[in-house]
Amino acid sequence: MNYQETTNWLFNQLPVYQLLGASAYKEDLTNTLLLVNYLDNPEKHLKCIHVAGTNGKGSTSHLLASVLQEAGYKVGLYTSPHLKDFRERIKINGQDISEDFVCKFVAKNKSFFEANDLSFFEMTVGLAFEYFVKEKTDINIIEVGMGGRLDSTNIITPLISVITNIGLDHTQFLGNTLESIAFEKAGIIKKNVPVVIGEFTPKTKEVFIKKATETNSDIYFASDLIEETFPSVLLGDYQIQNKKTVQQTIIVLQNQNEFKISEENIKSGFLNVISNTGLQGRWQQLNENPKVICDTAHNSHGLKIVLNQIQKEQFDELHIILGVVNDKNLDKILPLFPKNAKYYFCKPNIPRGLDAEILQQKALNFQLNGKVYNSVSNAYQDAAKKANKNDFIYIGGSTFVVAEIL
Repeated sequence: MNYQETTNWLFNQLPVYQLLGASAYKEDLTNTLLLVNYLDNPEKHLKCIHVAGTNGKGSTSHLLASVLQEAGYKVGLYTSPHLKDFRERIKINGQDISEDFVCKFVAKNKSFFEANDLSFFEMTVGLAFEYFVKEKTDINIIEVGMGGRLDSTNIITPLISVITNIGLDHTQFLGNTLESIAFEKAGIIKKNVPVVIGEFTPKTKEVFIKKATETNSDIYFASDLIEETFPSVLLGDYQIQNKKTVQQTIIVLQNQNEFKISEENIKSGFLNVISNTGLQGRWQQLNENPKVICDTAHNSHGLKIVLNQIQKEQFDELHIILGVVNDKNLDKILPLFPKNAKYYFCKPNIPRGLDAEILQQKALNFQLNGKVYNSVSNAYQDAAKKANKNDFIYIGGSTFVVAEIL
């Protein structure tokens, strides 16, 4: 199979959460353990930092990778989902895994995958770990897919565990209280492995302290410990907390005396994160007049911060291109959106995309008015046509909406 056929097989062979939602979720690590045993346990040969959280784990992972690259290390980076190409999920020093490696890995192990009914995510984790071992990385930043305790990545014993924050997302899997979600995320905390917490509430803090006590893990609350942050090319307001989390994680890593990282490396890593790692879709500016911003925030916790940041902007009229997936709790997110904006409702082009007409009807309940478009690009074209140079266009609601624009 060529690369296109291989990735088509990966996406179509078994349910994938990114496309289908609930039917792809497995509450078990048995298959992942079966796979890594079959692959001769590559995870045991990797030095890792494990990153979980409701929001910010992607930015945090990329910032950590960028800092470590600036310090001269060969850095593996595993994240999800991808925006345009599957290979974005697995990188070394900002370079995507090769098409050839993906094809050979799948061809070699395809019969095992099929015989054991492995999920897309399990196969991808196995691919990443084998690639990082073969390429002899110095350190790897591993982002949790969803949750933590039962996530396929949770077979590693990292140097440091990182939990960025807790918000209400994926409640059908992780529970519908902050404490229950914190419990799932805290599942990445390992025995005698330090943990850095980015943001917390009094209730989630209790959950983290309890788990850290059980595992004899030193615990650091970054938002309390880090006062000043360095400038970064990532401009969203939410990046302030992500930068604090990264700076605290680097301090813990420095204290382990295995990696040498200077303050200059941190500063350069923050400023060069996009060129070093290829990160996209975080308060990313696509045009100047009118100003066009896209952002992958997609739950109430993330959207609240982004929409507050929009209100700080100077503009004549606000245009919002909005699309969501069909398991999104619209009663939670739609009240956050401003009523004095023009809306362009669209459906992200995936099976999970919510029909734009349903979104429009639901939005009317919250006095959000606009037209329906048959694609994200058509919505953007119309907004760009109608907006004057002093207007502001925001594109968001879903990672997949942003992916179609990029």
